[in-house]
Amino acid sequence: MNDTITYRRTSNVDVVRQLILDVHVEVRGEFGLMDRPFYQRDRFDERLTAYSSRTGWEAVIGYHDEEPVGYVFAVPLGENTGWWSAEQEPLADEYIAEDGRKTLALNEILVRQPWRGAHGKGTAHALHEELLSQRQERRVTLLVNPALSDGRLKAVYESWGYKQIGRQQPFDDSPVFATMMRDPLR
Repeated sequence: MNDTITYRRTSNVDVVRQLILDVHVEVRGEFGLMDRPFYQRDRFDERLTAYSSRTGWEAVIGYHDEEPVGYVFAVPLGENTGWWSAEQEPLADEYIAEDGRKTLALNEILVRQPWRGAHGKGTAHALHEELLSQRQERRVTLLVNPALSDGRLKAVYESWGYKQIGRQQPFDDSPVFATMMRDPLR
């Protein structure tokens, strides 16, 4: 199914905010997460606003014809990033020293139901690789809730080349995430 998907990149959140919010509510709702404060629409919109306000933020939206199938967005970690501050076991200073060019933080990737799983034939991976294809950072990090889908989601990221490097709870209302890193980026 993903061979008929086209991609649109943007660094202007205002162009895609409503679409991202709608897909977030749809997909997180299907997984029964919308009653948890961390995943609620307004709380997610706050995080989207914060991420997209940073230099280098970019989103890629996948479309089948004109229907959105999903999105991914990310931002490079700048010098004063708070990304690493919530690690439960501190990482080496040289490992977490950031300059805006070293590490891309993949903030979110979601795919709508008709394009997920066996029917999707790699739609999420294709979105992910499309985002990375034009990025210049050396590595990419993400957070994943290892408890979701009995660990299957974490296993998907591992199959894409990510390795767990730690655990963190970046927000008081968030789950404890596995911190994953893919180094090098490609």
